[in-house]
Amino acid sequence: MILSRLDEAQLPACTGELADLMVDTVDAGASIGFLAPLDRAVAEAWWKSRADGQFAVWVARDGERIVGTVSLAFPDKPNSRHRAELVKLMVHRDARGRGLGRTLLTTAEEAAAAAGITLLHLDTETDSPAEHLYRSAGWTRAGVIPDYAADPGGVLRGTTLYYKRVRA
Repeated sequence: MILSRLDEAQLPACTGELADLMVDTVDAGASIGFLAPLDRAVAEAWWKSRADGQFAVWVARDGERIVGTVSLAFPDKPNSRHRAELVKLMVHRDARGRGLGRTLLTTAEEAAAAAGITLLHLDTETDSPAEHLYRSAGWTRAGVIPDYAADPGGVLRGTTLYYKRVRA
């Protein structure tokens, strides 16, 4: 597995592969903001809209194929430049069970600290498999919002908010 950060020039060239990964992730039942079945064109448009400099994207490749990704979204307000949101941590179904999710998470945490970020936050579907990953990686549960978002099947689910302090 090779991990790399995509710069603003590289991201547009990878939106198709990232869209494929997103479609697979939603089809597998992960609640990442989209309903199933996710149209590939919608997923690709979402990725294309992220090439604005406020989004850092890492990808994991198995050979030439993208099998995982994680991103950090940076706020544009002056009073929040110390924090970032961890978003769209995804691992293709074919690549799960090998520690790639943890590797992607660690990569984003370390990059955030190197960039001077001291606080990360995220939200994830309550009682989802992702919660175990975040708790075991030292993230702190801040609370639950009931019926926050629909899962890929359209059923309202709670979301759990997490944060983690990182050292710059």
